[in-house]
Amino acid sequence: MERTAVGPTTRRRQLGAELKRLRDLKGLNLEVAGEAAGVSRATVNRYESNRGPVKWLVVDALCRAYGTTDEERAALVSLAKNAKVQGWWQSYHDAIPGWITPLLTLEDEAVEECHWANTYVPGLLQTRAYATAVIQAAEVRAAPELIERMVDVRMKRQEVLKRQPPPHLWAILDEAVVRRRVGSPEVMAEQLEHLATASGMPHITVQILPFSSGAHAAESTSFISIRGPEPSLDVVHLSNLSGALYLEKSGELERHRVVFEYLRSQALSTSETSSLLADLVREFTATARRER
Repeated sequence: MERTAVGPTTRRRQLGAELKRLRDLKGLNLEVAGEAAGVSRATVNRYESNRGPVKWLVVDALCRAYGTTDEERAALVSLAKNAKVQGWWQSYHDAIPGWITPLLTLEDEAVEECHWANTYVPGLLQTRAYATAVIQAAEVRAAPELIERMVDVRMKRQEVLKRQPPPHLWAILDEAVVRRRVGSPEVMAEQLEHLATASGMPHITVQILPFSSGAHAAESTSFISIRGPEPSLDVVHLSNLSGALYLEKSGELERHRVVFEYLRSQALSTSETSSLLADLVREFTATARRER
């Protein structure tokens, strides 16, 4: 079976999870583990929590303190040495806020992404014209050149869907998303046609949650559930005007999984979604003709 390429964020998370597993297996608390490896309690906690830079010598010392085999130690040291590899987004640092970098790295390694969108079409499925209108609305004080760079990032981000093998993208959109006019009617018609085309791909599923469904489990919050190469690497991404949250606790992951299942059961089927998208494309196209 082909496996998703493992990037820097996944390597660090794998390393942290494995170090914690080994410490728990040995029955050591953070302080005792640090003393045995010649580092501080805070350092042990930082490595297990995937925060800050990683030094392979510290990993080597922790492995020796935990009594790992030479093979296990070599594997973890290799993870540590390769944890500094940078992603494509480093060249766009001027157009990417720091809080979104973890999302880009997680997406670059995802096996599956489940999106609940209640305001805009998910970034991975946006056309360039639609993305430009969304970013211009959000970044009203940004220079045109910076807006263009931000749009470039969004388009570059979509290349993950062309990866082999690609992640499975499952997007559920509130009906408000496909009816809200973003940009011109031409922009909306193009965007909805793109959604319909994308949903015909085997690794992309799109459903619309209709107004007629009434109240639903997600309340007012959009979210992305990202499934990594291993269950321990799953995460939920939430964003707002000031930054983002990345939820990793099992209870948090399960709650969002259940909510997504409820949304999926309330949403239109894929065929019904395609029919609604086709109707809306005709409506926006007709509006565009009238406004010319």
